[in-house]
Amino acid sequence: MSRAALVGNITAMLEDAEFLVSDRCAVRPKSFDLVARRGDDLVLLKILRNVDALDAATGAELRRLGEYLEATPIVVGMRTRDEDLKPEVVYFRHGVPVINPDTAYDLFIEEVPPLIYAAPGGLYVSIDGDLLSDEREERGWSLGRLANELGVSRRTVSKYEDGMNASIEVAIQIEEIFGEQFSSPVNVLEGAEEVRDADPTPSEPDADPDDEHVVTVLTRAGFDVHPTVRAPFKTVSEDEGSSSTSMRLLTGHSTFTEAAEKRARIMSSIGTVAETRSVYFTEDSQKRTSVDDTALVSCEELAEMNDPEAIRDLIRDRSTAPNEA
Repeated sequence: MSRAALVGNITAMLEDAEFLVSDRCAVRPKSFDLVARRGDDLVLLKILRNVDALDAATGAELRRLGEYLEATPIVVGMRTRDEDLKPEVVYFRHGVPVINPDTAYDLFIEEVPPLIYAAPGGLYVSIDGDLLSDEREERGWSLGRLANELGVSRRTVSKYEDGMNASIEVAIQIEEIFGEQFSSPVNVLEGAEEVRDADPTPSEPDADPDDEHVVTVLTRAGFDVHPTVRAPFKTVSEDEGSSSTSMRLLTGHSTFTEAAEKRARIMSSIGTVAETRSVYFTEDSQKRTSVDDTALVSCEELAEMNDPEAIRDLIRDRSTAPNEA
């Protein structure tokens, strides 16, 4: 299956699962392909045939964007260099959860999260340690008795009961012994944080020197500006303010060419799904004030404005908020 066909299949799957799905981010560079929302669940999806194509820089960008947009980055892929990805298993690349299309179907359509995750050394599951302890004591078994049944040390059983995860082989043994399930699902839609072994969110990059004057004006207007490197927008900017005036922006910046207009339209689609506004700052004057729901603001206009509230009002007037769409 081609990558384009895979993206189309995942898009259709999400729509069948009643997600609102953005247009495909058909620009370069790009750290994700789709943004999708269902209720409170917002996901950034990177779709690859071979997940080894996800490099460290893109993984770092996905994790940063997940934090800025309150979203979960997920990679959907078919295989690694050595083998096909197994169904019902969560893998990780650079701290980002990775699942195959069958697992995605279970998660998004059936709303059944996976139980198994891959980590160095094999496949593992999260064990409900309190339940294991209760069942062992109900039977009157000592730690040593259960350890003998499992072929592990007494100390290892104690660790399982304290919350240490178990290999899939041990988990199957435990469930066969007690006749019930002790495995806890992996919460992929919250980043699988309970089993993800990764460093803190990578620090953000410096702004592109060409964008520094825009960043300066936005910062002066009260926005916390987060530069991006591989997204279809240049920054995610946040103005916390009060609950009635807070604003999150996707911002672009360049001379307004056909390629820039294409980015502005993609930003509008992403903003609708992610529930943000979007604004494109242009280096040339514009007769239009918006492209779809993305505001157009010339840098010349911006330079003439000294009042932070006037800048925020201009952006509000020209862009469309999610609840206004």
